[in-house]
Parts: sequence; C-alpha cells; structure tokens
Amino acid sequence: MSTTTADAPGAPAPAAASAFRPPNLALTTIGLALASFMQVLDITIANVSLPTIAGNLGASSNQATWVITSFAVSNAIALPLTGFMTRRFGERKLFVWATFAFVIASLLCGLASSMGFLVAARALQGFVAGPMYPVTQALLISIYPPAKRGQAIALLAMVTVVAPICGPILGGWITDNYSWEWIFFINVPIGIFASLVVASQLRGRPEKLETPKMDYVGLITLIIGVGALQTLLDLGNEEDWFESTKIVWLAITSVLGLAVFLIWELTEKDPIVNLRLFRHRNFAFGTLAMVLGYSAFFAVGLLVPLWLQRNLGYTPIWAGFATAPIGILPVLLTPLVGKYATRFDLRILATFAFMVMAFTSFIRSGFNLEVDFQHVAMVQLWQGLGVALFFMPVLTILLSDLEPHEIAAGSGLATFVRTLGGSFAASLTTWAWNQRSTIHHAQLTEHIPAHDPAIQQTVAALGQGDVQRGAMMLDQMIAQQATQIGFNEIFHLLGILFLLVIAFVWMARPPFAAKIGGAASGGH
Repeated sequence: MSTTTADAPGAPAPAAASAFRPPNLALTTIGLALASFMQVLDITIANVSLPTIAGNLGASSNQATWVITSFAVSNAIALPLTGFMTRRFGERKLFVWATFAFVIASLLCGLASSMGFLVAARALQGFVAGPMYPVTQALLISIYPPAKRGQAIALLAMVTVVAPICGPILGGWITDNYSWEWIFFINVPIGIFASLVVASQLRGRPEKLETPKMDYVGLITLIIGVGALQTLLDLGNEEDWFESTKIVWLAITSVLGLAVFLIWELTEKDPIVNLRLFRHRNFAFGTLAMVLGYSAFFAVGLLVPLWLQRNLGYTPIWAGFATAPIGILPVLLTPLVGKYATRFDLRILATFAFMVMAFTSFIRSGFNLEVDFQHVAMVQLWQGLGVALFFMPVLTILLSDLEPHEIAAGSGLATFVRTLGGSFAASLTTWAWNQRSTIHHAQLTEHIPAHDPAIQQTVAALGQGDVQRGAMMLDQMIAQQATQIGFNEIFHLLGILFLLVIAFVWMARPPFAAKIGGAASGGH
C-alpha cells in the first residue's frame, strides 16, 4: 500500500498548489528550458566526435559506438520510471537532483581516461537524463496560468527540435577548435545554473508525495527487455542483424523480458510503469501519432546528413549547415504557435504540419547527385514549417485527457515510446537504404555488359588508359547512383508515412485543454 506524506510541515493542501507561481516566471522558464536543451543536445553532440574520442583513448571505432549506445540504453530504461520517481520524490526534487547528477556525470565523461570509464559515465548520464524532459514538461505546465500553457508546451517543443540539430554542429566545432572533452564540460555551468535556479524559484511548491511499494519484477523485466531491445537496435546494422548470434540472443532476451513486463505491469496493483494510461483515448492516439511522426522526422534528420556526406562529399560541419535551416521557422514561430494555436482545432494544425513534412519528403524523393546546397537548405527550411506546427499540437492532444497527477508519468511514458520509435527508425531506415542500394547496384550493373566495345572504350577513357582504374571509377559511379535511388525510395515511403499519421490525429477527440488546465497542482 502507498502512504501519503506532506512535502514539508505545514505544506498547503494540493488545491492551493494550483495557484503557485514562482517569484520570477521568466527566470524559472529559462532554467527549465536550459536543462532540457542540455539533456537533448547530449543525445547527438558526441556523434561527430567519435573518431577523435576513439583515437585519443586508444579504442576502435566499434568500441567508440558504445559512447552512444550506453547513453541510449540507460536513458530508455529510465524514461518510463519517471512516474514512479515523481510519486516518490516529487517533481521539483527529482528535477533538481537529476540535473545535478547530470552535471556530475558530464564531468566524469570529460575526465575519462579510458573508453570503459567513458562508457560507464555515459550510461550514468543517460539514466539521470531520463526523467529530466518529462518532469520539465510537467513543471512548465504547472507554473503557467491556463491561458499561457500552450506557450510553455511550444517552448519545450522548440527545444526538442533545435537541440538535436545543434548537437552535431556544436560537437564538431568544439572538437575541431578545442578538444572533445569540452563537449561534456560545457554542461557543468549550464546544469549548475539550471538546478540552482529551479531549486530556489520552486521552493515551497506544494507536492503530495507517496511511498509506493517497489515493483521489483517490473523493474527487472524493464531493464532486461528495454536494455536488450535498445542494444539490438543500436548494434543491428553493425552486426548484420540476425546473421549475428549476438543479435539473435538480444532479440530473444528482449521479447521474453518485454512480454513478462507487459503482462506483469497490466495485472500489478501498483505497477512501476503505469501502462493503464493508454486507457485515455487522446493519450493513446496522440502518443501513436507522436511516435510515428517523430520516427519519420528522426529518419529525415538522420538520412539527409548521411546522404550529403556519402553522396555529395560534404564535410560533417557543412552537412550540419545544410540541414540547420529546419530549426529557423520553429524558433521564429514558437511564440505565435504557443499563443494562438489553442484558438484552432489542434487536429487541423497537426494535419497541416504532417502535410508539409510529407510534401518536403516527396521533394527529396526527386533529388539527384547534382542538387546544390541552396536547394537542400531551402527544403529543410520549409520542413521547419511543418515541425513548428507538429510538436505543440500533438503534445497538447496526448496530454489533454490525463488526470493532473498523471501528467509527469504520461509525459515520461510518451517520451520513452517516442525515443524507442526514433531508435527503430534509425536502425530500419539505415538498413533499408543499404539494402535498396545493394539491390539497385546489382540491377544497374546488369545493364552494363562488360564485353560491349562502347563500355570498354568508356572504361578506358575514365581511367585514362588504365582499364583497372577506369573499372573502379565506373563501379563508384554506379554505386553512387544506386545509393541515390535508394535514398529517393526511402523518402517516398516517409512521405506516405507522414500522410498516414494524419488518420491517428483525427481519432483524438476534443476538448484538448480541459484537464491540462487543472494540472497546475503538480501534486499527486
């Protein structure tokens, strides 16, 4: 049984918490937003620095990938535990201590002298980062008056979009001009500032705490199932998927662990992860729309920079500059979306957003190897319009029919499923692109008979008399064209997926703000 305790002697009743406002709302918002920006940024900031990190620590490139994998695995495990931790510690304390622990973990990452130590520090960093984003979302909703909560959600949506874009660019610039350690050290002053600001500004915020029974079976099966699944997704392409015994065992472990987890959590009286939140219609369909839409968006963000570097010869920094315009319109439009979006049917805004993202995906499906920087950047810019109108409406929809005390748990669960969807998207689209490229390479080669005199003459001309060199150059040209065709096919499918998501948006039912308006208590 759970017991309820007061947050502090003489704490006001939960009803009084609905009127709580921090002394300085703007400063509190900055503290919360900075912490979330820092946490989301660290998901991608180390990606472009992996070769440098591996070289400095004397590790192989395969070992260096665990810098990313360890963060992703522990983060995926921690996210669905947010609801349990907020019940036990309260949203304010959980945010402050998680942010401070993130600072410590970042410091340890920067001080790492071996790959093993860095991977362990990144695992700790990923775990403590888990509750930061969903708790930030719950706190922002609770401290803003009802009329301005749309702006709070829009601000957090902007962070979700902009931080992953800035990550590779900032990481590459820091690594080139300073050293890789500073991609972690920069978190220290930001995290300390954010934790101190939020701790002081939200001091006295009433929270109703519980001492829930620890669901050990749910916790252990969650760690086993999600840990194995996330590791499988991160290593799948590298290990050639089910051709690898390691991947097969990870798949078996994941299926068994998650099956036991789902059965146990749905029948346990006080589960560690409240899967019963999906009984809410808007939460269920809103989360489904968020997962599918975000997965497609994540695939775009992954494939375009890879394509620019692999097919067009861009450096990582220039690939970042070409893709960065996707963040311009979300930054400019966030205040307007937050202020005026709730005056419209949010399903219409989300529909328009997905149509824009589908349209830009279809444009990319017609790209070729001659496309210039300006064209790529312009398509990214226009996709930003869809992104600006995607996150805030869908987030509002999925939170709209949750009870006030379910906001943090629902946000954590939705973020977990969304993150897992992004991992699936990263693995599946990369695999599909490689597979389709291989198929098209074989098909194109079939149409180039080696004994044709015209082909032989072309090969000789390419190699300037050196037939072997000419043959290698011709094969490289075929490979580039095959990769381009595969790229175009993937984006055609992504465009269709964006359109299909619209159906799930319209399965949600208004009103979309009634219960969020009651979330101000932040209590449980």
